[in-house]
Amino acid sequence: MPRRARSFATAFTAICLPVLCLPALGTVAAPAWAADAPTYTLTLKDHRFTPGQLSVPAGERFRITLDNQDGSVSEFESYDMKFEKIVVGGGKVTVWAGPLHPGTYKFFDDYHPDKATGTIVATAPAAKE
Repeated sequence: MPRRARSFATAFTAICLPVLCLPALGTVAAPAWAADAPTYTLTLKDHRFTPGQLSVPAGERFRITLDNQDGSVSEFESYDMKFEKIVVGGGKVTVWAGPLHPGTYKFFDDYHPDKATGTIVATAPAAKE
């Protein structure tokens, strides 16, 4: 095979092979903890979160699904939990958080931080007697 043809074949393979393999990545099983992780739902309406506070167990990963019922874009963010997601008006987004130490963690809408705020309280399990 001429050198130019080999270069083309190598470049073609390098570009196309990863693209062709992408569908297979979707068939990888999720980790066991992902199936058991609880999901908490927040609603954003009139630039306010409902509920304004969530209680979660400390030391466990969990999901938060935000249902943005406002007509405008929101930036669901938490410095404490290190996430930031854009959600369009009328859209939903899910973020992973935790595991958290016992304590209170703030979240907010970065576009309306004066109104749209809330907290997550992570509590340690009760001591067994």
